Amino acid sequence: MNLHLTLGPVVSIIAGILILIMPRLLNYIVAIYLIVIGLLELSGNGGLHLH
Repeated sequence: MNLHLTLGPVVSIIAGILILIMPRLLNYIVAIYLIVIGLLELSGNGGLHLH
């Protein structure tokens, strides 16, 4: 059985849970997420996959 996970959805689920627990984290989570996605796209690893 192969489990194919991509980084984006996993990070989104974790961020969503953290926002539900502590809504004040929303600004930080969104900022960090955007920075990480931007850096991944700039480095050419936008399709980063975890196997």
